[in-house]
Amino acid sequence: MSLSSPIGIIGGSGLYQLAAFTDVQNVHLGTPFGAPSDSFIQGKLAGHDVVFLPRHARGHKLLPNEIPHRANIHAFKQLGVKWIISISAVGSLQHTYAPGDVVLPDQFFDRTKGRSPDTFFGEGIVAHVAFGDPISTELQDVLFESAQSAGAKVHKGGTYVNIEGPQFSTRAESETYRSAGHAIVGMTNLVEAKLAREAQIAYATVAMVTDYDCWHPDHDSVTVEMVIKWLQKNTELAQKIIVEAVPRVAQLTHAKAHDALKYAILTHKEHWPAATAEKLALILQ
Repeated sequence: MSLSSPIGIIGGSGLYQLAAFTDVQNVHLGTPFGAPSDSFIQGKLAGHDVVFLPRHARGHKLLPNEIPHRANIHAFKQLGVKWIISISAVGSLQHTYAPGDVVLPDQFFDRTKGRSPDTFFGEGIVAHVAFGDPISTELQDVLFESAQSAGAKVHKGGTYVNIEGPQFSTRAESETYRSAGHAIVGMTNLVEAKLAREAQIAYATVAMVTDYDCWHPDHDSVTVEMVIKWLQKNTELAQKIIVEAVPRVAQLTHAKAHDALKYAILTHKEHWPAATAEKLALILQ
């Protein structure tokens, strides 16, 4: 099955397949950066071409630091994807965001130790993409409308703190993020956003709140049991949002992210190493 500009969806914890998919087939892809998290599921959703990838693999087999982000994003690029909707489970850092709520962050704050390669470039080709606004506003606007239509209590904007994991935050860390005014905390989305920008794919996060991290005086510290309880409820809502979003995203024509490399590459073409240029051929298009 050949797809024309399909919409990409990354499923986070609890979302390993899409119930409303039709004409489904699994596609195994290789990339210059290794194998993706899992095979891709191609199919139709609300009458439109969609490709889906479970971030942690089916059965949730990959730790946050084990996710092959470069391979995942490169594979989406191979499939012709121009828009990626990233579904993620997160903890709340503010009273405003309760378990069951949806947050559409517009910023990231990095608290990792550089655990995962977060650029396609290097090895003789240097690029610096603009990343002041890491989320595609064009896509975020559509997701806000879609979440409302799906009946979600949705919050537009806020900072996603990307922690190292796999452990949850200490109380001191959580209080620090909270006092800084950050909105939510998770373990996976920042590197995805960076690589999607380099691949000139518009990217936005749909963050599904499962807990209050460990700062809330009236709630127990986050546990896997607590997260799983809300994952089951949030997964149903996430699927409704996706069904609402796909037809709207299909109507979009262009995003600023689609031109991210226009002025980003500093290395003159005549100095590109042949092997690196071949490895990055798809990204450099």
